[in-house]
Amino acid sequence: MRIFDAHKIIRYNAHVKRRFPRRRDRTAPKRATNVSIRSDLLDAARQAGVNLSATLERALAEELASVRRARWREENREAIAAYNDYVDEHGTFSDGVRSF
Repeated sequence: MRIFDAHKIIRYNAHVKRRFPRRRDRTAPKRATNVSIRSDLLDAARQAGVNLSATLERALAEELASVRRARWREENREAIAAYNDYVDEHGTFSDGVRSF
């Protein structure tokens, strides 16, 4: 089995101590900030009743997760390539017992 994105396999990282919390920390204090948004988007969001703070928090969490995944892939690029080369050459230990 080649490694494509180990972060998608939850059991793979189950034993690793996480550097970042899994869920949003609801006890963290909130801070006011100024954000510039296109006026048409702001008007549409207000008309639709969209909670801007919650939407921004969710979008930031997703973007940060994406950045962490990209950074992890880059930091482990050589090891992943070496592992994939090994599997291409030798196969995996379970090749003889798999039924699929």
